[in-house]
Amino acid sequence: MKRFGVFLFLGAVLFAALAGSSQLVVSQDAPNKKQPVFNSKQLEFYNKQVKPILQSKCLKCHGGEKTRGGLQLTIRESVLKGGDTGPAVDLKSIDESLLLNAVNYVDFEMPPDGKLPKEQIAILTRWVKMGLPVNPNELVASAKKEHAGPPAVNDENRKFWSFQPVTRPQVPKVQNMNWVGNPIDAFVLARLEANGLQPAEIANKTALLRRLYYNLIGVPPSPQDVRKFLANDSPKAYEKIVDRLVDSPQYGEQWGRHWLDLVRYAETNSYERDGIKPNAWRYRDYVIDAFNSDKPYDQFIREQLAGDELDDANRETLIATGYLRLGIWDDEPTDPLQAHYDDLDDILTTTSQVFLGLTTNCARCHDHKLDPITQRDYYAMLSFFNGMNRFGIRGFDSIKNFSLRSIATKQQQSRQAAEIDAHNKLVAMNRKKIEAIEKIVKKDFQSVEFEEFKHEMNKIPIVKKRVPKVISQKQFEQYRQFKKTEKDLNRFRPSAMDMALCVTEIGPQARETNVLVRGNAHAKGDLVQPAFLSILSHPVPEIPAAKTESKTSGRRKILANWISSEKNQLTARVFVNRIWQFHFGRGIVRSPNDFGMAGLAPTHPKLLDWLASELMSGDWKIKRIQKLIVMSNTYRMSSVANSAGLEKDPTNDLFWRFNMRRLTSEEIRDSILAANGSLNLKKMGGPSIYTVIPQEVLQGQSRPGAGWGKSSAEDVVRRSVYVHIKRSLITPMFANFDVADADFTCPVRFSSTQPTQALGMLNSEFINRQAKQFAEFLMSEAPANHQAQVKMALWRTMQREPTVQETERGVKLINSLKQDNQSTDLQALTYFCLVTLNLNEFFYVD
Repeated sequence: MKRFGVFLFLGAVLFAALAGSSQLVVSQDAPNKKQPVFNSKQLEFYNKQVKPILQSKCLKCHGGEKTRGGLQLTIRESVLKGGDTGPAVDLKSIDESLLLNAVNYVDFEMPPDGKLPKEQIAILTRWVKMGLPVNPNELVASAKKEHAGPPAVNDENRKFWSFQPVTRPQVPKVQNMNWVGNPIDAFVLARLEANGLQPAEIANKTALLRRLYYNLIGVPPSPQDVRKFLANDSPKAYEKIVDRLVDSPQYGEQWGRHWLDLVRYAETNSYERDGIKPNAWRYRDYVIDAFNSDKPYDQFIREQLAGDELDDANRETLIATGYLRLGIWDDEPTDPLQAHYDDLDDILTTTSQVFLGLTTNCARCHDHKLDPITQRDYYAMLSFFNGMNRFGIRGFDSIKNFSLRSIATKQQQSRQAAEIDAHNKLVAMNRKKIEAIEKIVKKDFQSVEFEEFKHEMNKIPIVKKRVPKVISQKQFEQYRQFKKTEKDLNRFRPSAMDMALCVTEIGPQARETNVLVRGNAHAKGDLVQPAFLSILSHPVPEIPAAKTESKTSGRRKILANWISSEKNQLTARVFVNRIWQFHFGRGIVRSPNDFGMAGLAPTHPKLLDWLASELMSGDWKIKRIQKLIVMSNTYRMSSVANSAGLEKDPTNDLFWRFNMRRLTSEEIRDSILAANGSLNLKKMGGPSIYTVIPQEVLQGQSRPGAGWGKSSAEDVVRRSVYVHIKRSLITPMFANFDVADADFTCPVRFSSTQPTQALGMLNSEFINRQAKQFAEFLMSEAPANHQAQVKMALWRTMQREPTVQETERGVKLINSLKQDNQSTDLQALTYFCLVTLNLNEFFYVD
C-alpha cells in the first residue's frame, strides 16, 4: 500500500491499472503473415481462460457458417481480418481494436445481451495484448454446437465435473512441507510447485490483523487491538484472535450481509409504489443469528425453504420462510396469471442459483441452451413452489392474509388476553354509569329528541338542557367525563402481537403445473409432477398424499431435503466456494452462481471437493471451515507481487499471493463511523434504521420522501447492515460504491471506479458531517495538540503506526490551512480528517 498523502483513493486505482498493463507482452504480427508459434503458457491461457468465454458468449453469432457483420472469431486470421467494420484486432494499435471497443461497450456493445464481467473483459484484453495465441489452425467448437441444439440429458454430459458426486481427494504431497500449515496449503502449493511458482511471503502482522477483522466482522481493529497484537509474541496469538472474532456478535452482521446479497434482501416491493414488506427485518435478524450461532448449513437451507413444513416448526423457522417473500412484487399486474408465474420464476431462479449454482431459470421458455436442463425439468422444479399464495393481491389486507403470520409467544398471548379482558370490564363499567344518567334524562325527552339522541354529537347538548331541572350540574359533569372515557376506551389497542413475514399456501393440494409454451401462462402444455433435475440422476421424489387438515402441500420440504442432502452433487461445493470467495475476493469457481457448462471451471477442483467433503463431515458447520481457511498460510500470504508470478499467472489463478480488495460500501460507511468514534456496535437487530438522505435525492421519487423515515441519533450510527433497503431509494453512498442490486441475486460485488465516488467522498453532506465529528473527537481526546491529533487520526484510519514524515505532513497541512485560509482549529482539523478518510490505505484491505 502507498503511504499517507501519496495517493488518494481514485488516483491510486488508476495508477494500479496503468502499472499492471505494463506486464503484458504484445505481439506485432501482421494479418497476412504466417501464424506465430506460441509457447505452452500462452496456449494454456487461451484454452483455460479465453476459449470458454468465446464459446459461451461470442460464437453463437460469430462462429457459424453465417456470421453477423461478417466477423468470424473461430480462426486467428479471421479475427485479424475482421468483418464489415474492419479488423477486429489491430496488433499495432491494440487500444483501438474493435474487439476491445465492443466488449467495453464504447462504440459497439457486444455481447448485446449484457456487458461481460470485468474479469472476462480483462482476460480478452490480455489475450489481444499477447498477440491472440490460439492452438495451431484450430477451429473452435461453434456452429456445430449451435446446430446440434441444447446439451442433452445423457450419460456423457453427466460426466461434467459439477454433476459428479463429491469425493474426498487425497491431500497432495509437496516438496516444501514446511510451508504447509493445514491441508488447504498442500492443495495450493502443489499447483504452485507444478507451475514453477513460489507462494508470497507471509503478510506482516498489522496487515494480517486488519485483513482478518474486515473478513470476519467487517469493521477495523482499534489502535489498542493492533498494539496488543503486535506486542504478543505467542504462537497462539493469531488463533486466539480468530476464535474471538468468529464468536463476536459482529461476525453474524458481516457474514449475514453476504447472504442477504445472495437472496436479494430488500424491505420494499419495487415497481411504482414500492410498498413496504412488513417485518422483513425479522428475516435479516434470523440470518445474522444463524451465522452467530453457527447453525448447520443444511438446517439453514431447510428452514428457509420449508420452515413452516418441518416437524419441529417454530417461531424461528417461520421467520426463515421470509426468504420466499423477498422478491419484487407487482401489486397491480395487467396479467395476474402471468404475474403469478413471474413470482414463481423469481423464487426458482434464486433458489437454483444460490443453493445449486445452476441457471435453471434459462429453461423457462425452452430447453436450456447451455446446460442439460430441459423445459420440463424447469416446470417440474417449479411445481414444488406452486402451492404458494402470492405475496398479496392488491391492498395491505391481502398482504396481511397471505404473507403475515403470528409468532407471538405464550406470554404475549396471555398478556394480550388479559389486557382485552381488563379493557372490556372498564367499557362495561363505564357504560353502566352513562346509561344510569341517560335513563334519568330520557324521562324528560320530547318525542323528536328520542330520534336526535341516536346521534352521538347530540347527546351531550341534549343532556345539558336538563340541568338543573332533571339532573344537577355535578351529574352533567360526570356524564361528560363518562362520555370522554368512552371515547378514549374506543381508541384502545391491545399490545401488538409479534408478526413475521412468512410464506403461506392455498391449502393441502398444490395447483397443477403444466409446461408453459414459450413461458406463456395462457399456453399450457404437458402436465408435470414435482421432480428433481434429470441430469443429476436422483430418484423421483415421493409426494405424500395431502392431509385435509394441513395448511400446505408439503412439497417444499421434499425439495429442501433434497437440496440439503449430502448426496446432492452441488450444494456443498457451491457453498464452500462462496466461503472461499468472501475470504479471497474470488471463488475457486469464478462464476459462483453458475456451476453449469457455461460457467468457469474450478482453478483448484480437488481443493473444492476437499472443502465440500470437510463441510459435510463436520456437520455442515460454517465457522469450522472458516477457521481452516484463515489459519492456512494461503490466507496469510502477502499481497505483494513478484515478477515470476506476474509473468506466469498475472490473474493469480494459482493463488500465489493474496488479492488486495477495496472495502464494500457498507464497510466504508462503518469504518468512517468507527474512525470518528460514533459507530454504535451495542445495539443489534430490530426494525431497520434510516440514514440521512439529502432532500435533492428524495425529490427524485414520485412521492418525495415517501417511505423514508428519520432515525434517532443513537440509531443513525448503527451498522450498515441495519439500514432500511428501499428498492427505489438507495442511500447515495451505497449506490456510489457498488451496493448489491436487490432486484436479483447478487453473487459478486464488483468494484467500479467512477467520478461520483471521489466527488461523494469529498463533497457530500455525509462525509463532511462525519469529518467534522472526527475532528471534534480528536480535539476532545488530544486538546490543543495537532501532532497528537494527526497521529491519532492516522492510527484510526490506517490501523498502524504513522511515520514521522506522515505526521509532519498532516501537521503542516493543518497549520497552512489556519495561516493561509484563516481557518479555525476545528475547520483546519476537519479538512485534515476529510483527507484521511480519502486515503488509499483507508479504502483497501491489503
